[in-house]
Amino acid sequence: MSNFFQDWDNQVSWKIRLQRFLLDLDARIDFGLYQAKTWGRELYERFTVLMDRFHVSGWRRWYFVEPLSECLTLGNAGLLVMLALAIPAFRETADDDWLKKSELAVTFLDRYGNELGSRGIRHNDAIPLDQFPDHLIKATLATEDRRFYEHFGIDFPGLFRAMLTNARAGGVVQGGSSISQQLAKNLFLSNERTIERKVKEAFLALWLEVRLPKNEILKLYLDRAYLGGGTFGVDAAAQYYFNKSARDVNLAEAAMLAGLFKAPSRFAPHINLPAARARANVVLDNLVEAGFMTEGQVFGARRNPAMAVDRRDERAPNYYLDWAFDEMKKLVDTLPKSVHERVFVVRLALDVDLQKHAEKAVEDSLRQYGHEYKAKQGAAVLMDIDGAVRAMVGGRDYSESQFNRATDAMRQPGSSFKPYVYATALMNGYKPTSIVVDSPVCIGNWCPKNYGGGFAGSMTMTEALKRSINVVAVKLSIAIGHGNPKIGRAKIREVARKAGLRTPLPDTPSMPIGADEVTVLDHTGAYSIFPNLGKAMTPHAILEVRSGAGELIWRWDRDGKKPVQVLTPQVATDMNMMMSKVVEEGTARRAILDGIKAAGKTGTTNAYRDAWFVGFTGNMICGIWFGNDDYTTMHQMTGGSLPAMTWHEIMAYAHQGIELKPIPGLGPQAPSVGRPVVAEGKKDGDTPPSRPTSVLTKRGADALVRVERLMDDATRALAVRGEMTKASDDTRAQAQGSFASVSDQSPPNRTPGD
Repeated sequence: MSNFFQDWDNQVSWKIRLQRFLLDLDARIDFGLYQAKTWGRELYERFTVLMDRFHVSGWRRWYFVEPLSECLTLGNAGLLVMLALAIPAFRETADDDWLKKSELAVTFLDRYGNELGSRGIRHNDAIPLDQFPDHLIKATLATEDRRFYEHFGIDFPGLFRAMLTNARAGGVVQGGSSISQQLAKNLFLSNERTIERKVKEAFLALWLEVRLPKNEILKLYLDRAYLGGGTFGVDAAAQYYFNKSARDVNLAEAAMLAGLFKAPSRFAPHINLPAARARANVVLDNLVEAGFMTEGQVFGARRNPAMAVDRRDERAPNYYLDWAFDEMKKLVDTLPKSVHERVFVVRLALDVDLQKHAEKAVEDSLRQYGHEYKAKQGAAVLMDIDGAVRAMVGGRDYSESQFNRATDAMRQPGSSFKPYVYATALMNGYKPTSIVVDSPVCIGNWCPKNYGGGFAGSMTMTEALKRSINVVAVKLSIAIGHGNPKIGRAKIREVARKAGLRTPLPDTPSMPIGADEVTVLDHTGAYSIFPNLGKAMTPHAILEVRSGAGELIWRWDRDGKKPVQVLTPQVATDMNMMMSKVVEEGTARRAILDGIKAAGKTGTTNAYRDAWFVGFTGNMICGIWFGNDDYTTMHQMTGGSLPAMTWHEIMAYAHQGIELKPIPGLGPQAPSVGRPVVAEGKKDGDTPPSRPTSVLTKRGADALVRVERLMDDATRALAVRGEMTKASDDTRAQAQGSFASVSDQSPPNRTPGD
């Protein structure tokens, strides 16, 4: 019993102690809050008394205090806005190695290993600033940024002066960007004309001024500005335009170089020498106006303007190289992560001999018949049936227009689209001998018509394709969809997409007769499904990629995109037979090759805006387009006229001296396929120009490539073991020398191949 009362007392005492603790805590909190309130009131009263001493009323308040307060408020808001704008700009500098970072630089070789040209930026910082001629630096500063050594990155007086000058002239005649801003754009930004880019440019210019001394900023600008002709930096430009180092340029040449900073494509002397000299004269005016030189000092340069090296005969395949460089930029992102450098040597599928002949064939056709047909432009793509593009013509003159009509122009293919329709029909139960009826048909309010008008009645599918009957193609799209043209067109579009057409193909009733736009490159590449028994090959320019040190990094036959089976072999064989009739008996008889089986399809669009012929042999595929950039109509040019004639000129030349392969389903090559149709303006008996016989054959090129790869493997193995000897070096040099005797200008450690 005593234990019970003892436990009870313990329990009661514990509760009492807890209650007392909570009461004490509550009292302390209440007292603390009371004290805080008292102290706060006292501090506020003291602060009020203190601030009353600074109280300003009357005119002093409205003239001084209120404006100052508003300025502080707006200033803080402006700082927040500037910080928000600066953050995206400073993100461009996140790379710690931004100063050493180089853009992609590619040296291109043709399929036989001869150097063609280069693209991208290969920085040359070899000349110190103090070794540049004084007149070159003064010409640059006088023209681009006279107050360079006075401002902090943004030249506000110069900017306002430029705005005033442009306002008076009613256009842009003077730029307001400082050298620091232009360098910021070159290092971090693109050339897009947007407010966002200009804001970033301004902040980055300030950032550069903080990070680098003035002389280093000027040196970077002189080394990395684009000056036309594929050159970056004044030294590369001096070598290209004057065949001398930037150290040795005279005043007239320095003025011409300084004039290129504004618009190199417009003032490049190899393109427009009078414009380049006029711009150089403006630079000389700037030198005098800025006080850097006197009129007497520049008088000699005015009287004796610079003479640039004539490079008009150096016709590099620029359209092809531009396309190959775009392909390389996409490929770089897929290379192994171990590849850190940005300098590459790339062997292309380009055949220089075929490229020159294709350019000549297109130009000769337009020069001879362009006025008659009212056609001003043309494009061509020639490729092996495995997709390797041997030649590309993107227009008549690269110096006048860099727009590549073979890769970028979106044009309606007309009836040359019909092979995708007929192939889809064959995949859905039709046969070349199936009977189709050419009779009126309408889809909604749209009723297609044939080229010659009228209707031909019943015929086989082969006959309909040979005669290019529009109505039959539309009827097939309806029949493929079992009465629903939308379903039929969806099936046709799927075949065309898998074949290689990457452009949008809107679902319109006229799609089966070629109303949707395509590019020459895609359209030509898509025809590869026919000679390859239904397999689609990707058009490609690049065969091999090597590092700057010569190490093989990527190879098309090993790492490239694999073929895709689009049609069954039987459908492809049937299409080859049907399309061969187009050449031999139909609309493309001007494309007949003597002794060589050919197949293809012509195409002509409404109002004669586009004329096509895309055809192939067992060896190659070639697509030809003629038209006008502004979509004006031509004078009754059809795909069977000038396009087919030009195709014949290119393909007859391309097939000289090679092993002829048959088109699948057409049997062996016959000695002759009949009397060729003679092109307009040519005499019967005229022969095409002979192709040089010193071209390396595909078998020989493949053998040399295999030897090179074996030698590369052996060299790497010896290097790992530390057993590299002078004898092995001599052996390799001897092998390279023997190859050089087969193919001129082949670079060291690089063997041509197909």
